[in-house]
Amino acid sequence: MTTLDPKMTPARGGAGIVGGGVGEGPGPEVMAAATLDGNKVISADGEHVGKISDIMLDVRSGRVAYAVLSEGGFLGMGSNLHAIPWSALTLDTDEKVFRVDISAQRIKDEPGFDKDHWPSMADETWGTQMHQYYNRDPYWTTTSVDPVAVRDRGL
Repeated sequence: MTTLDPKMTPARGGAGIVGGGVGEGPGPEVMAAATLDGNKVISADGEHVGKISDIMLDVRSGRVAYAVLSEGGFLGMGSNLHAIPWSALTLDTDEKVFRVDISAQRIKDEPGFDKDHWPSMADETWGTQMHQYYNRDPYWTTTSVDPVAVRDRGL
C-alpha cells in the first residue's frame, strides 16, 4: 500500500485537505455537499477510479460517514458503487479531486454494490468491515475533539 503525505492525514476523523486552491465561497473547510458531487477520485497509484456520487451523513451524530464512489458505467447506468469512509479521502484543492490512499486495483477488488441494492450503512458490522478495508478506524469510535487544540489549550 502506498501512503500519502502525512499532512494529508485527516484530523478528528474527517477528510484531509491539501493544496493552496481556495476559490470563491466558504470552502474548503466547510462546503456544501452538493459542490463535491461529481468530483474525481484518484487512487494512491494515480489512477482515476471514479467520481463522488453521494455523500452519506450519519444523521444522529451529525458526521459525514461515507462518500459513495461511482465506478464505471455510462451516465450512472451500470456503474459499481463503493462506500469509502470519509476519513480515507483527502481533498486536493489544487487539482479539485479527492485522493484515496489505496491502489486502484484494491478499490476494484472491493465488491461494492449497485444503485438498486445498497448495504445497510448503519449496520456496525458492515461499517467496521468497510473501515478496515480502507485501513481506517470507524468514524463512530474516533473522538470529535481535536487533540492538537486540546494540547495547545492545556486541557
